[in-house]
Amino acid sequence: MIGPRNLPKHFTGIFYFRGMLNNRVAVMDLGTNTFHLLIAEPDTDTFFKQIQHDHVGVKLGEGGINEGTIKPEAYRRGIDTLIAFQRSIEKHGVSKVKAIGTSAMRSASNGGQFMDEVRERTGIQIETISGETEAGYIYQGVKASGCLTDSKSLIVDIGGGSVEFILCTREEVLYKQSFEIGAARLMSKFHRNDPITRDQVTEMHTYLDQMLAPLFDAVNGHDLHGIIGSSGAFETFAELAEAKNGRTFDLKLTPTYTFDLADLTTITEHLIHSDHEQRAATKGIIEVRVDMIVVASLLTRYLISKLGVNEASMTAYSLKEGVLAELFGK
Repeated sequence: MIGPRNLPKHFTGIFYFRGMLNNRVAVMDLGTNTFHLLIAEPDTDTFFKQIQHDHVGVKLGEGGINEGTIKPEAYRRGIDTLIAFQRSIEKHGVSKVKAIGTSAMRSASNGGQFMDEVRERTGIQIETISGETEAGYIYQGVKASGCLTDSKSLIVDIGGGSVEFILCTREEVLYKQSFEIGAARLMSKFHRNDPITRDQVTEMHTYLDQMLAPLFDAVNGHDLHGIIGSSGAFETFAELAEAKNGRTFDLKLTPTYTFDLADLTTITEHLIHSDHEQRAATKGIIEVRVDMIVVASLLTRYLISKLGVNEASMTAYSLKEGVLAELFGK
């Protein structure tokens, strides 16, 4: 049995299971909304071979994201999920593990307590990372998807607690910054009625004008090709866009996707004016995004308008693939 007693006294985020000789790794992206477990091994043709990918809508930030705490029910969901993840890690004989905690965990007053309990009960050492480090991993993940070019693009990763922006080409990062304006925070702050009211939309736009001023200063003067949405809400937008045109969408077969801006506008407009029941009944919107998709839609529309871009795309690759790239030496 692999557990805390088998582990060395000191390790930081990565540990090796004794006796394991394979090169199979497990990466955990422990976000504010969703906990991901990706078990993979290197592949010369496709970068990595996926063994297992679990994603659980833990909603770690529910009820406490803007108070800086993990509420009891969310806390228990997080612990239970990581216990289940540990069972999968043992089942697949993983040789190396890296668990990353992001916005909610690094900002919560009881985040340290949560991580201590996880280590005690599972042996998993969670490494909390800064927003800047998170943005760096996201860039490496998006780069590994092959969707970057010599033209300048702005990667946008809308998480529950934070949003990362990376101005880049496939060869270099020109600017990267993380802002604590994730969907869970925006929803708690502005989405007080359902459907969201016009006044609340105006409040949110004013808030974004203030919070994102450094981003617009950094992008100003650059010839921006378009935005690239990294996983999350953009996966939902892509699935809804394909459904709108009578096509099915399989994320495993379509890890990158280019939007028709007219379709994206129609979809986000519909989501912004919808209520909970309408969104919950819409095929393609997973439960954890049913409500947060409204502010994610508003943020996406705001950015497209503010930046004046005429191209938007999506990649399913993000932080976890960036961590894989580091572990596999890509």
